[in-house]
Amino acid sequence: MQENETPGNGMCGEYQRRMLEIRGAFEAGATGSATIAARSKAMDELIRGLWAQAVKDTPALRSGIALVALGGYGRSELFPYSDVDLMYLLDGKVSEKEVKLPIRRISQELWDCGIRLSPQTRKRSEAEKFDADNVEFALALLDHRLLAGDAAVYERFARVGLPKMLERESKAIMTGLAELTFERHKKYGETLFHLEPSIKDCPGGLRDVHVCAWLKTLADADSGTKSGEPSMSGLAVGDREEFAQAVEFLFVVRCFLHFRHERDDNTLDWQAQDAAARELVGPGRTRTTWNESTASAAYWMRLYFRHARSVERRLTQMLDVVPAKQRAGRWSLPAKTRRGAEPSPVGFRVEGGRAILNAAAGVGGDPAQDPEVVLQLFATMSKVGCILDRASEERMSQALPMLSSHLEEGPVLWRHLREILLGAHAGKTLRAMHALGFLELLIPEFHGIDALVIRDAYHRYTVDEHTMVLIDTLHGLETPQQGSMGEWATRFGGILRDVQHQDLLYLGGLLHDTGKGRSTGDHAGESARMAESVAGRLELDAYESELLLGLIRNHLEMSAALRRDIFDLETVRAFAGKVQTPEALRMLTLFTYSDIHAVHPDALTPWKAENLWRLYLATANYLDRSVDDERVGARVGKELVHRVVAVMPGKRPQIEAFLEGFPERYLRTRTPEQVRMHFEMAERFAEDKVQIGFHYSPGTSEVTLVTPDRALLFSDLAGALAGWGMNIVTADAFSNRQGIVVDNFRFTDTFRTLEMNTSEHANFVASVHDVMAGRIAAEKLLTGRRRGRRKAPKIVVQTRVDFDDEASSHSTLLQVVAQDMPGLLRAVSLALAGQGCNIEVALVDTEGETAIDVFYITRGGGKLDADQCKDLKKALLAGIEANAG
Repeated sequence: MQENETPGNGMCGEYQRRMLEIRGAFEAGATGSATIAARSKAMDELIRGLWAQAVKDTPALRSGIALVALGGYGRSELFPYSDVDLMYLLDGKVSEKEVKLPIRRISQELWDCGIRLSPQTRKRSEAEKFDADNVEFALALLDHRLLAGDAAVYERFARVGLPKMLERESKAIMTGLAELTFERHKKYGETLFHLEPSIKDCPGGLRDVHVCAWLKTLADADSGTKSGEPSMSGLAVGDREEFAQAVEFLFVVRCFLHFRHERDDNTLDWQAQDAAARELVGPGRTRTTWNESTASAAYWMRLYFRHARSVERRLTQMLDVVPAKQRAGRWSLPAKTRRGAEPSPVGFRVEGGRAILNAAAGVGGDPAQDPEVVLQLFATMSKVGCILDRASEERMSQALPMLSSHLEEGPVLWRHLREILLGAHAGKTLRAMHALGFLELLIPEFHGIDALVIRDAYHRYTVDEHTMVLIDTLHGLETPQQGSMGEWATRFGGILRDVQHQDLLYLGGLLHDTGKGRSTGDHAGESARMAESVAGRLELDAYESELLLGLIRNHLEMSAALRRDIFDLETVRAFAGKVQTPEALRMLTLFTYSDIHAVHPDALTPWKAENLWRLYLATANYLDRSVDDERVGARVGKELVHRVVAVMPGKRPQIEAFLEGFPERYLRTRTPEQVRMHFEMAERFAEDKVQIGFHYSPGTSEVTLVTPDRALLFSDLAGALAGWGMNIVTADAFSNRQGIVVDNFRFTDTFRTLEMNTSEHANFVASVHDVMAGRIAAEKLLTGRRRGRRKAPKIVVQTRVDFDDEASSHSTLLQVVAQDMPGLLRAVSLALAGQGCNIEVALVDTEGETAIDVFYITRGGGKLDADQCKDLKKALLAGIEANAG
């Protein structure tokens, strides 16, 4: 042994050699189960070796202390880079102080070996007490095994103390476990269908596998029984095999992710999905079962979702052991159905919060094979919120071929389907129908988007789950909402009450993205064509069909209109020409609200909701109006001026002079208090012609500039923010007849500079001021930022530059779509300035990694001609490319 080598070094070297062998075996095709068992065994050998050495050095460790593996390590399910949970269990005769030093040495040896360790020391009396504030520790104790030390101490704990605690506290632990599970699922939107899921924590992931096992263990402790396989017992043979396959699939994938990233990273990001599909990750990894068409990330992710569904279904069954009143979220049972049977038609009953099919009555008398019974059952589920009994689900699954042959289309099917769609729990019921395969039986067009992953940096869910969330959002407008969006939900809920064809609105929501299952490039048009087939089978009349198809065909139009100046009459006129009727407008408005919300939880901001509301009002007024455009504009403008004057009495002439020439959008998107602030900033020009207003928020901060117009003004402000590493989310710019500019930029603090250093707020404002005053060149601030290496984008956005000469009566509309990156807005605005263009209105927005910037521009006081547009496009593309380089 060399001078600096210790026994621990040798054992660590042996462990690292074993890990290389384990990785090699996995890459050669070893199962996930074998891999995690092999690491557990290697860890056992290392820890037992270190313990033996510690006992040799400290004889006091020979008795009164046991070394216990907990959690995943206690289950012998130690993934390649998972933490190692250890508990040093002491009896009453050993003090923690006596063993503190040798325990620290063991922990240090493991840390030096590169192992992430979570050690804790507990008296046996402490470990055998339940702490309601630390349910996680009680759950960790459910998976335990002796590694080394005094076996008698461990036996008293494992066979006496812990079982008594579980028998006494099982209900409390179950309740805590259900609450923890609900909170975790809530974090993920209560859905497993994420584009980049965490295979550990997402619904349907490995944590839910563990929850199933824990619930069974706790239920056994409560009843005083013990089953051999806590995670598998109680399942039918087919279900047992399906669940076991799902668990093994998740085991393999998590091992793959750990080895790929060389850390405890459990996120299936897009790059990992590509690699998993390319390397055929999964049980039985053999190329004989794969081909070029199936070995794609989209196909592979469908396998993942299929297995996650199996885990989720098992978890729902296992939660039966938790008392109904202690459940939360989607596992809670409706109050009406908890205590007894709900009156229902012949063929099924609702009991204990579950819809249960009646027993078969003779040959051909199985209600599971009767479409009328099954459809009415789902309609009842949608109405009252009950869930489908597992046995009934299995019977329906087996009866699908018979249901298909007996299914009647036309008005009968539409009557049942509209009942389902109009029920308060439609989203939950449609998910159950979809998982069973019954939804595709009614609407085969839906099959193409089953667990379909379409990659962009904006959407969070698969296409089918996005559809269900949209329907949930629509129904959510029927009840009061809390939070920052509660006021807007109430407003849009008022529109919903005025919709005369809510059934068609929900049907349109269900069908609006079915075209994404076909690669045509125009999913709205393709969805409308597929919906036309559905409308024919349901025998909708001509008016209903056109209302449905128009909604689906135009379902992107309102979102597109929001990227224009919604207070420009041409924008409103063009949009009104597409919706044509007040009913179609109401339906499309509600659809757009829900569609944006269903993208991801933070997509629908109050700012977007307000713009959507204003576009709805403007279009509704246009459809109903009876006076000409100019008089309406004058009347509305005068009313808005009165609102501003009301907060500054005595200054009407000055206010009217300040507001003259601002676009109507400026007044409509600002409160009177905000306009007063801008006016007062302009009044301070004698002191300083560059007035800066700054509002910091941990989420999105805001800077407002009021100053006389000059060349490169907009680009310099964009450059100053980019120089500080700020990511511009939205921006707008307006000028009045006096040449006073009001620019407003909303941005996020990418590097948390302002969040971590409040003292920097003043420096930030001073720096921006100096750039706008011409004392510091924006280029100087940007130089340091350009030295850093940019992270590769998840989605590559192709740059597009488009012009529209008819969207405005006096300006040329320019839309730039490009990869969002630091300095982009400055590059665009520099190109505009270089071509002699003046920005009349700027509307800057960001969706995921896509920047969508709209400018209303003039040159020499008028619109751009064709040659000028051509030159500007060339300059824009060159500037954007240079910024990206």
